[in-house]
Amino acid sequence: MSFTSFLDPILGPLMGIPAPWNILLLSFLLTVVITLVYKFATDQKMMKELKDEIKQIQKEMKEFKNYPDKIMDLQKRAWEKTMKQFMHSLKPTLITFIPILIIFGWMRTYYTSIGNPPVLFGLGWIWIYIVSSILFSILLRKLLKVH
Repeated sequence: MSFTSFLDPILGPLMGIPAPWNILLLSFLLTVVITLVYKFATDQKMMKELKDEIKQIQKEMKEFKNYPDKIMDLQKRAWEKTMKQFMHSLKPTLITFIPILIIFGWMRTYYTSIGNPPVLFGLGWIWIYIVSSILFSILLRKLLKVH
């Protein structure tokens, strides 16, 4: 019995769906939750402004590529903006980190118990989850306007 067995009644029925649909559904659900936490735990207006400012600085860097002093100034400004953006995105990361680790522990235990079969195109469950969650994340961030 593992420490994640409390998830059996919740996630167990999901695994009754044939692979790879069960992993795709789980990936989609977790990505929705993570995206929503990120959207509501960050100041989206500020994140958009920082993103736009970083893009503008990068554009300026291309214009001044032959001026090393100007490039250094721009890089410093870009780094400051990037760090500010990172610090504001840390809160939702911390909120979702432990629950995701627990769910991954449960999934690892589940797939280990059935012999880690290939799920799709010879790939294991973790790779299917990673690829699908990246695709779902891109789609959901566009649809929900998350910056």
